[in-house]
Amino acid sequence: MISAAEVAEDDLGFEEAALRVAAAAVTVERGAGEAVRNLRYESRVTEVLRRIEAEPEEPVTLRQLACDAAMSPYHFLRTFNVISGATPYQFVLTQRLRRAALRLRRTTDPISGIAYEAGLNDLSTFNPRFRRIMGMTSGSWRTARP
Repeated sequence: MISAAEVAEDDLGFEEAALRVAAAAVTVERGAGEAVRNLRYESRVTEVLRRIEAEPEEPVTLRQLACDAAMSPYHFLRTFNVISGATPYQFVLTQRLRRAALRLRRTTDPISGIAYEAGLNDLSTFNPRFRRIMGMTSGSWRTARP
């Protein structure tokens, strides 16, 4: 069974991919390179970043995040990338995995349960992503001393 978080995560990834293709086409046509920095937009995106950090397990879509920042999805994605250095999808996934890492160290909960609560329903998806972000497997992370 697919959770709402997984569906939202997939939707976020697909939306980002479509907007990247559109951005590449516009950039080639206009010859523009980087998103224009604007303090008002940066402030709006920073608020979205803070909300994601506070509640990374909440399902989100790119359209919803852009709406919350009062920006178009295209402009939001470009501004988000400039400010955070990652796409919204990457940022949400990283926050979820960092939270999972804390639970691994602080609890004896099964790794599969922690993966599920992080929005990744199986270990075959969770483990490679965890290793990429944290630098080791979830089992090694749990047993390693800080």
